[in-house]
Amino acid sequence: MSELVARTGRHQQRYEDGYRLIAGCIPFRFRNMEENSGETSVKIVEVLMINSTSGPGLLFPKGGWENDETVKEAAIREAIEEAGVRGDIVHFLGHYLFKSKTLRDEFSPEGLCRAAMFALLVKEELECWPEQSLRRRSWLTVPEAIQCCRHPWMRQALEEGFLKWHDSGMRSTMNCED
Repeated sequence: MSELVARTGRHQQRYEDGYRLIAGCIPFRFRNMEENSGETSVKIVEVLMINSTSGPGLLFPKGGWENDETVKEAAIREAIEEAGVRGDIVHFLGHYLFKSKTLRDEFSPEGLCRAAMFALLVKEELECWPEQSLRRRSWLTVPEAIQCCRHPWMRQALEEGFLKWHDSGMRSTMNCED
């Protein structure tokens, strides 16, 4: 049993202009991959995805940004609660808009959401985490993740945010929004 507890409810949820504000991250790590029978080693990047609790496909940790935390704190909390990983936020990937079919309420009757997404360098995988009975973790290469991604907006965050940043040599590390 985990000593961490997932937050529930929406009484502290942030909204802006009819959008529910979401914080999420693309957890990643580097793995050494040997080439030519071990003569050279190449570092490849892998991203961590989790299963959806409401259907097929994989997704990145994300959830509501609450009034008592910064957006970065919310993204880190979601990574711990949903994926059971701790790490450092190293880059702000952008804002992504989407319409939720299930998260409609009086403040966002149409289910409009705006997600702030970050790159999170994983430092630790937890043995126990709040949603481990609901979630499975999968480490994937970026091309594999693009194929498995359930939501178009998450695929966009991966391709236009994370991959573009990674391909640029990961410059502007720590260029994070507060």
